[in-house]
Amino acid sequence: MTTGILVTGGAGFIGSHHVRTLLGRAGPPDVSVTVLDKLTYSGNPANLDPVREHPAFTFVKGDICDQELVDDLMARHDDVVHFAAESHVDRSILSSAEFVRTNVLGTQTLLDAALRHHVRTFVHVSTDEVYGSIDTGAWTEESPLLPNSPYSASKAASDLLALSYHRTHGLDVRVTRCSNNYGPHQYPEKVVPLFVTNLLEGLKVPLYGDGGNVRDWLHVDDHVHGIELVRTRGRAGEVYNIGGGTELTNRDLTGLLLDACGAGPDRIEHVPDRKGHDRRYCVDWTKIRDELGYRPRTDFTTGLAGTVAWYRTRRSWWEPLKTVTGVTA
Repeated sequence: MTTGILVTGGAGFIGSHHVRTLLGRAGPPDVSVTVLDKLTYSGNPANLDPVREHPAFTFVKGDICDQELVDDLMARHDDVVHFAAESHVDRSILSSAEFVRTNVLGTQTLLDAALRHHVRTFVHVSTDEVYGSIDTGAWTEESPLLPNSPYSASKAASDLLALSYHRTHGLDVRVTRCSNNYGPHQYPEKVVPLFVTNLLEGLKVPLYGDGGNVRDWLHVDDHVHGIELVRTRGRAGEVYNIGGGTELTNRDLTGLLLDACGAGPDRIEHVPDRKGHDRRYCVDWTKIRDELGYRPRTDFTTGLAGTVAWYRTRRSWWEPLKTVTGVTA
């Protein structure tokens, strides 16, 4: 029996990787995939070209806040994997209205439709940024949510809303919270593709503050692997942290990217720190490891080299998208 999976935001970086994985040779058997994507600036139809002709693939351009459209799609699917979100912190600082609309109201629209049509599993994809900043140690899934940016606050709200539908209505909701992703097809406003494409163009890279902010890095392939474990084997009403196991300061990451692109430290431009910039993120992913057998499979050195190589040979993909708006890290 075929499982129908609705993937929201499936033309974006992580969502499209998930779709390509589901419909690839190593993907699960007997699935059909519908992508619902509004195709805002970071949604790129080219990300779905490898699966566009697949008989089990359908693309629908639309807004997750469109109740009639969402209701129609939800009635025809078994599982939902909800990626669609406004996600760039700098943009949320400039204006938060669209973040609240998409991340909170859009999620509520999806949840209501999933409840009406008795969807089997609803996977809500979130972020470690909802926890705020941590000086030492790591957040567990039981840690309090202390978001510091409008973006992370809107994601925290959507997490709590999604979990409330399980507790109140019994809807099978599963929440994932990931660390910083990197890999091919990432929109060039995020730190890795922004820095790589700047360096390839002979430009400088903007490093916030003293560069001491620490992030845990997770290859997109490992993230999608974790999401699939949660979708197929996770427990209803549970939160699962998905980490990469590679902690770096932004300064150290910048050094690695400079080396990979054959550039020197003179290409660094020190810029004023972002408002409310979280100092350190770190998730404890013991739960998903012990319950579901998750472990990162992509060595960071190998993954970063492959990512840089992808951008080096895909100028036709990123040059039309390129706007230097800052860095999320």
